[in-house]
Amino acid sequence: MMTALALLATALLFGGMILYSFGFAAFVFNALPAQTAGPLIRRAFPWFYLFVIAVSALAGLLALENDRLSAGLLAAIAATTVWARQGLMPAINRATDGGDRRRFKALHTLSVLVTLAHIGGTGFVLLRLAEQAAIR
Repeated sequence: MMTALALLATALLFGGMILYSFGFAAFVFNALPAQTAGPLIRRAFPWFYLFVIAVSALAGLLALENDRLSAGLLAAIAATTVWARQGLMPAINRATDGGDRRRFKALHTLSVLVTLAHIGGTGFVLLRLAEQAAIR
């Protein structure tokens, strides 16, 4: 039962990250002028990060009983998302506000790479848990 719940929570995490990263953010920047899209995304990102922290932590706890590797990966996603929300995101905002385009570009690239790593790690866990659920 815990593996099935961990699988569902991980699927929610994976789908939410894909939808936000490749759906919502892209849509906002295509549908709205940059001066409107930027502030909207800035307001949405803290909520996205809270979603990732909460769901990855929950999925990790649910996976802990049957799959310590998956639980550890999900815990690492939660922890690095706390860092992204509390450290990286404010640094990106300071660079934007200060007009430091070079620093913004470097930090934004780092945030994209972190998010892609989170999506990849979550996909790996999702496949691993699905395989375990199929065996049972």
